[in-house]
Amino acid sequence: MSKKLIMAAAAAADKDNDSLQLPLRNWMDMETKKKTTLSHKESIVRKTTIAYGILELILRCFKTTTTGNNSMPSFKNNEDDDVIHTDNFTVLVSTNSSQHQPSWDDITGVTMNSPKLSLTIEEPAYLTCLFEPDETHGLLGRYLEVEHHDTTSSVVHEEENSSVLPMNAEATTADDLTNDNNNERMRVNNRCYYLVAKVLYELFANEAFPEESSLAVVNEAATTTIASTDVATVSSEEPAQKKLKSSSSSNHHRKLPPPAATKGDFNEAKQLPFQIPSIVRMQQQLGIPASLCRMMQNLLEAALSRGDDEDDENTSLNDAYKSLRDVAEDLHLLLLDPDRFLFDNEVQQQGTTNDETTTIIQLRYRKDKLYGRDKEETLITDAFCRVSRGKSEAFFIGGFSGCGKSMLVNSLRARVNVVGGYVIQHKFDVTVSQERSLSGVISAVNQLCVMLKRRNAPPRLAKLAKKIRDEFGADVALLARILQNVSVLSPEFISPVAAAVEEEATGGDTMNARSVGFTLLRFLRLVSSPKHPIMLFLDDLQWADDTALDVIHTFLSDTMGSCMFFVGTYRDNEVDANHPIFDLMKKLEISHVPTSKVSLVGLDRENLNTMISDALCLYPRICNSLSDIVIKKTNGSPFFVLEFMKSLKDRGLLQYNYHQKRWVWDEDTIRAEGITDNVMHLLSYEMNGLSDEIQLLLKVMACFGTCTNESVIGYLSESVEYSGVRDGLERAVIGGFVEKNREGDFKFVHDKVREAAYNLIPDSDKEQFHYNLGKILCTICSGNGKDEGDIVLLICSQINHGIESIKADNLCIPAAKLNMKAGKKALDGCDHKTAYSYLDTAQSLLPDDNWESYYDLSLRLNFLLARAANSSCKYDEAELILQTICKRARCFQDKLPAYFLLVTIFLAQGKVVDAYNTSSSILSLLGETVPETEAVTLETVGSLIPETLNMYAEVYGDDWLGRKMEDNTLINILIFYSVMSTAAYFCKPSHMVAYFACKMVQLSLRNGVCKQTPLALLIFSSIVIRFDNAAFVGRIAKNAMALSERFDLSDEMAELRLHFHMGAGHLESFQFGASNLRKGFGSGLTSGNANTAFYCAIQGTFYSIISAEKELNLLLQEIDYYLHLLKTYKSEMTRYYMLCYRETVSILIDKGDATGIEAKLCHDDVSDPGNKLLEVFYFHEVFRNHWLGYPERSNHYVKKYEELIEPRYFEAYIIKFYKALNILAMLKKKRNGVKSEDVDEIIASMRIAAAHAGPNFRNKLELLEAEQYGVDNYPDKAMASYKASIESARETN
Repeated sequence: MSKKLIMAAAAAADKDNDSLQLPLRNWMDMETKKKTTLSHKESIVRKTTIAYGILELILRCFKTTTTGNNSMPSFKNNEDDDVIHTDNFTVLVSTNSSQHQPSWDDITGVTMNSPKLSLTIEEPAYLTCLFEPDETHGLLGRYLEVEHHDTTSSVVHEEENSSVLPMNAEATTADDLTNDNNNERMRVNNRCYYLVAKVLYELFANEAFPEESSLAVVNEAATTTIASTDVATVSSEEPAQKKLKSSSSSNHHRKLPPPAATKGDFNEAKQLPFQIPSIVRMQQQLGIPASLCRMMQNLLEAALSRGDDEDDENTSLNDAYKSLRDVAEDLHLLLLDPDRFLFDNEVQQQGTTNDETTTIIQLRYRKDKLYGRDKEETLITDAFCRVSRGKSEAFFIGGFSGCGKSMLVNSLRARVNVVGGYVIQHKFDVTVSQERSLSGVISAVNQLCVMLKRRNAPPRLAKLAKKIRDEFGADVALLARILQNVSVLSPEFISPVAAAVEEEATGGDTMNARSVGFTLLRFLRLVSSPKHPIMLFLDDLQWADDTALDVIHTFLSDTMGSCMFFVGTYRDNEVDANHPIFDLMKKLEISHVPTSKVSLVGLDRENLNTMISDALCLYPRICNSLSDIVIKKTNGSPFFVLEFMKSLKDRGLLQYNYHQKRWVWDEDTIRAEGITDNVMHLLSYEMNGLSDEIQLLLKVMACFGTCTNESVIGYLSESVEYSGVRDGLERAVIGGFVEKNREGDFKFVHDKVREAAYNLIPDSDKEQFHYNLGKILCTICSGNGKDEGDIVLLICSQINHGIESIKADNLCIPAAKLNMKAGKKALDGCDHKTAYSYLDTAQSLLPDDNWESYYDLSLRLNFLLARAANSSCKYDEAELILQTICKRARCFQDKLPAYFLLVTIFLAQGKVVDAYNTSSSILSLLGETVPETEAVTLETVGSLIPETLNMYAEVYGDDWLGRKMEDNTLINILIFYSVMSTAAYFCKPSHMVAYFACKMVQLSLRNGVCKQTPLALLIFSSIVIRFDNAAFVGRIAKNAMALSERFDLSDEMAELRLHFHMGAGHLESFQFGASNLRKGFGSGLTSGNANTAFYCAIQGTFYSIISAEKELNLLLQEIDYYLHLLKTYKSEMTRYYMLCYRETVSILIDKGDATGIEAKLCHDDVSDPGNKLLEVFYFHEVFRNHWLGYPERSNHYVKKYEELIEPRYFEAYIIKFYKALNILAMLKKKRNGVKSEDVDEIIASMRIAAAHAGPNFRNKLELLEAEQYGVDNYPDKAMASYKASIESARETN
């Protein structure tokens, strides 16, 4: 970090009691004597600081002495010799610094004696606090800002960025001046350049300047150079590009040519050492850095300038200064970054060619500096700052490859880390992203687990683990299945292996891309916050598909607490208007997610010149001519600029001059060379000169994408064909083509490098090259007894390029098995689209008679493919595959998993009749007799329920709990009865659900416990529970929940919670039910059971409304979140339910005036089997009208509700409560048609309800009693009952 200093003006320096004034010569003598206590570099920095102050004073002096509009110095009789003179300056040194141990920054100012001007150097107080005391003793760059105040005359303010002659504030044209004035001006200018060079020489050398001899040498060198240049112009030398050959194939680096001039390459002046004796002495004998020597030589060259076109033709004077302002800016640059610009710092690298060691001088690129993106950097920083206040936001960056998109994003990393945030990222790859798009997002979030472990102390990690347990509960297994790294946060977060095996056998896996996205979102909510925002950076979105981008939309559109800053980059010249990127932008806009978009173009000339100046460690003014060429060739593409400069160096067109310690070039030679203006051609040219080992390594890595696992390199190096890749890898890293990432894998330094490496393989050979890679990897793994494991997907991605070769080599079946293994691995990792791709390839490799010749393989493969298709939302295709299995499988047992997956798909699509009928047929084949609906009467069910209750009472106990159901046929019967009960709820009378529930429970009671038993008991209890059997049936439900903990029921947890709270949950507080059903909602979406999830949301919202569990505004926000998700999931029936709840909450808040929405429930337009929606509609009309103060209208809907055939049991008690309140309100108003006896009857039933479900009904009973006492004119009893009701409600909350 550079220490910033400000050079502020002050009055007379002698008024500053903290500074000691020393004449400059005296200070220089003291500085020489203190060399034992000051390092050479510290002394140089101190002198450069004074030099900068002197230049600023000189510039200010000439500003204050200009007259009229000519802006010419008004010195007379060589008065400038007295002003620009070493004896005219004084140094201010802090008296707090010991004279024996000075520090590098103890200089407090510089003064000019005549005219009287002064500058002081001060460190601002706001910067002092940024440094520890010991930090100020190191050698740091100095940021100096100059503000002048002279003490003798008024100041004319200098215009910023004005074009000036050496000391003038304003540009002056030739028309403004007479020839005499011009000549006089030129004389003064040249004299001033000379005098400044003299002062600087004496300052740094601490000896007298050799006066006029210096100018004579400069003049002689210039004349000689012009003459030699003229000779070179007419010479018929061979073109330079023909003489500079490429390097040998054994190493891509070239030895630098010797420092002496090469004929025809550069003009002699640029190849020779410094020509001025005084400057040669400074460099060689006094050890003054070449940058300062160069500055003084350029000043002396400027002293010879005539200011006309002839100067431009004199190549030896091209670097001559054009103004003293340029000198000051160069000095400023030296202080800003002394390590790069001030000191001689030849960064070297050792290379080996034919057993000979070569020293290579490297260009010093600033790899982490962002050039020319100040506006965009401000925009992305502001966007992140908004996110760190608590709301998610998206930021898209478009631009061509190599324009600096990733650099712009990386410029934000430090800020994110400072505020406690986390940066996770993934780079999509053209070779694999279309197949494994979702895995990229999962991989990014997986990184977060490791970061949390690394950056948090054990106590905080323990708290985080507890939050995860509380949020996910049994769903932790599903989370661990997706995020394997979550186990680093707690050892208990491990996905059970047995569950995956059972899912493959039964097809019970219902997860899909949406459920994966929601599971990741639940995790991100827990770990992100305004204090710890998460920045998700996805690079190269042009290679992502809609699956991954839909998950991003899920993250960003969340309104329930996540805090994420999403940054996506893409090549805008490689996407059309139909790309999913733009669909994502539209969806984010619809979801009201703040979204920004910027597009990057090439650098402008000024910033490109700065970039080249940094790389060459040269003053920017010297690099201008080279920058003009580079920008025309590269259009300002930052990556292309780097490669172009590297190409110039490798071709010998950019060489390092060891004498002058600088890079040199010749513009005409570079232009004549005809270097390509295509970066790919440039890279290809460079790679073609590499050794065979490096080329092979680059081709291999290119086949695997931008990043290659180190284990893959290790496996390949074991083969004869690829034995050289390990050596090639080391040399490719040295050559700057490949680098190691944070995870220890190897990646190309840029996409264009990978593209160029891939182009090393002829197009006609690419497919075969991929195929051979995969084949050798597979052979090595199987031959050495190694498990393909983590690289099986990589192996398949290579082999699958050569489908025709697979067939020609008779490897179809081995390749099919390998692809099936890859597909299974992808399924286990919840990357369903990838799984589908591999499994589909496997199926295509099977012969036409595969069901006869490879039955077991065909059966398993088709079933896995159906699972993958289902989870990828390819429902129609999944149905076709399953129907094929049911047709071709040899036995009924082989067909059962396919049938179960088929009915599961039917339920997910809302095809409840198909699910019911298919399950009925399967049960018949399993030996169960399923009666027609008409044959099951209310009386039948009425006798079956007590029979089942009695059986439970007799059988339940440790013996039964310890007996496991072993018969797979019975287990399958339970499974299909469960499907039928769910389907019957939507398409059959309610007593049919009770019938199937009784059958399930009895079957389990007779034959033992299995995974389906808990759900069977809960469905049964939710149907049969009444207040008269509440204690017993409530125990059944609680026992079932306890039993569920013996099994891995993470996929069924939502159903378990839903059925518990639809029954025995009414005996618990509604507040507890609302909270637990929210968890059920999360479990349902996580497991992929969206229908159950949203019914949990409906029931939980119902509990919230009737119990005032949540503040209404927060509840409205939650409902809107559900409605937002329902648009994505396209569940219309559930959406109608939720709209009904929303309207109720909106009316309770403000009668819908501000919170209402246009979407309303219109039950007449809705298909409503069993009047389920109508029941909800009537209930809400009762509720709304009562609280709006319309008891008569509310009672009208009470009667409508009571006319329904089978209203839900517990909801009917809530209706009775509001019926009684309506009657009491009408009795107060003395309305006709109501009777107090009806209230007495309801209060009697409420006493029963309060006895069994006190948390939910006691306060309601007491409220009714209070209202009745009020109607009967017993105010004291009424007040007591009101207080009791309030207290009961408080106890519940």
